Amino acid sequence: MPAIQHRHDPRSSLGPAIAKAIGHMLNELTGRGPTTARAYVSEDLISVVLSDSLTTGERSLCRSGAGDLVLSLRRAYQEALAPALTLAVETLSGQRVLALLSANHLDPDIAIESFVMVPRSAAPADTEAAGTRPGEVVVPSG
Repeated sequence: MPAIQHRHDPRSSLGPAIAKAIGHMLNELTGRGPTTARAYVSEDLISVVLSDSLTTGERSLCRSGAGDLVLSLRRAYQEALAPALTLAVETLSGQRVLALLSANHLDPDIAIESFVMVPRSAAPADTEAAGTRPGEVVVPSG
C-alpha cells in the first residue's frame, strides 16, 4: 500500500501570525488593541478584520457625537503605522505589498487593513520586459 504523504502548507499559519502582528502594533500605537483579529489570506490579498479596538476616550467621543473626529484620528494612526504594517506583512508572507487600504467603522467597532500583494505567480522578468515595474501586470483594455 502506498504511503500517504501530508504536505504542510506554511500559509495555513500565516493568517494567525499576521492577525497577531497587526493587533500588537495597533495596541502599541493606541494603547489598546482589538479583542479579536482575523486575517484572510489569498494569493494577491491579505485582509485583517479587527473588532473592538476603540479606546475608552474614542468611545466617549463617539457617544458625544464626535465620531468624525475619531475616524480622523484613526486615519492618522493608520498612516503612522503603514510602514510598519507593510513591513510585517511582507516579512511574514514573503511577498511584496503593492498597496495598503485601511478603513474603520464605529458602530459596530470594526476596522480592516487590506494589503494588495504582488502575486507569487507574477514573474518579474516578464513584467520588466513589458516595460512595467516588477510585479506589475498590464491588463489589456477593450
